[in-house]
Amino acid sequence: MAKLISKTYGEALYEVAASKNMTADLLGEIEGVRKILDDNPDFTKLMLHPSIAKPEKMKCADSIFRGRVSDELTGFILTVIDKERFGEIDSIFGYYVDKVKEEQGIGIAYVTTPKVLDDASKLAVKARLLETSGYNTIEMHYDTDESLIGGIVIRIGDRVADSSVRTRLNDLTQQLLQIQLG
Repeated sequence: MAKLISKTYGEALYEVAASKNMTADLLGEIEGVRKILDDNPDFTKLMLHPSIAKPEKMKCADSIFRGRVSDELTGFILTVIDKERFGEIDSIFGYYVDKVKEEQGIGIAYVTTPKVLDDASKLAVKARLLETSGYNTIEMHYDTDESLIGGIVIRIGDRVADSSVRTRLNDLTQQLLQIQLG
C-alpha cells in the first residue's frame, strides 16, 4: 500500500514539475526539504499527531515552507497533509528523486559485501556498473553484511545481481533437496 501511495503522489508531483519544466529545480528543493525533515524529527511528530487539527498542521507547514521553497512544492506538501499522507512524504519524495535521476541518466546502486571494500575495489565496481548499465553517472551506496560470507550483491532500481556465497549455498541446498525428494 505504501509503495502505491508513494508512486501515485510521486507521479503527480513529477507531472506538475514536468508541465512547468522544473523537474531539476524541484529535485534540489526536495533534497533540501528531506534534509530539514531528517534534522527535525519533531516536525514530523507534529504533522502525525492525532490530537492536532488538520487546519493547524497546514497553517504550520505553510508558515514554514511558503517563500522558502517553490509554491508548487509548498502546495504539494499542504496537499499531502490535507490527505493525511504525511507519514509517507519521505517515500513520496524518494520516488520523485529516483524518477528524475533516472530521467537524467543517473543510476543509484546499492552494493553489499561481506567486508568493507577498499577504494580501488569501489572504483572497479563503479566502472563496471557504468560500463554495463547504460547510465551516464552512478551514485554508489556501500554496505556490509557478514552473512553473505563472500561475493557481492548489487541493487539498481528493481534489478538485483546476487553473486554472494550465501545465495549460492541456498541454491545448492534447494537443488539437493529436490534430488532427495525426487
